[in-house]
Amino acid sequence: MSLAGRHVVVTRPAGQAAHFATALTEAGAIPVLYPVLEIRDIEDTAPVLDVAIRLDSFDLAVFVSPNAIEKALALILPRRSWPAALRVAALGKSSERELVRNGIHDVISPALRFDSEALLELPELTDVRGKRVIIFRGDGGREVLGNTLKSRGAAIEYVTCYRRTRPQLDPAPLLKLWEVGQLDAVTLTSSEGLRNFFDMLGRLGQAWLKKTPAFVPHARIAEQAQALGLTKVIATEPGDDGLMAALMQYFASHGNSRSN
Repeated sequence: MSLAGRHVVVTRPAGQAAHFATALTEAGAIPVLYPVLEIRDIEDTAPVLDVAIRLDSFDLAVFVSPNAIEKALALILPRRSWPAALRVAALGKSSERELVRNGIHDVISPALRFDSEALLELPELTDVRGKRVIIFRGDGGREVLGNTLKSRGAAIEYVTCYRRTRPQLDPAPLLKLWEVGQLDAVTLTSSEGLRNFFDMLGRLGQAWLKKTPAFVPHARIAEQAQALGLTKVIATEPGDDGLMAALMQYFASHGNSRSN
């Protein structure tokens, strides 16, 4: 077991870390939970409730994240059922699991890469001229999905169903592990989360982070990490499986050596 005894930082939001943390534990690793994004409810729910009333008028609903699914459906489904004719698109296995948990099974989702660009390559999103598309998302975020669908002739509407903030967490537990040479790896699953993590660590933590293996499932995150000065950035395949495979392969080849 190449991960036996390895401390691996999991930076996902608190409500999304359990699945990956369990996988790490089963592989013998010691997950260190340090959420770098906090997901909060929106204060004004009126826009989501308005969309709930009008759901039957849309041809496609896109959820950009598991958070969007959880927060939107928590407001919509107590008030009405999901329209049988409304197709749903989402990104990644976590989103698919969350949709299934809410009774939505026929999901358009890319199989290999879990980003907007991969979703846009699917046939169902190529020919959208004249279609009405509702995109459920958090505050802000990338515009590539909506802009591309609009350029293809779709009528786009956004609805914000959650807010992202930076948690107020003490980095001391991570610094202590680094100091004794027992923080072996960090996993970073969003560019925004990486920026938050970097700021939350302070100068001492940043110095440790720059020489710690950082596992990232997307090229955008890898570029951001390198721009911040991280020197051991390992690009992985998407999702939990991709992160686990890369972690196991890396530490199998590095034997008993520590990164610090």
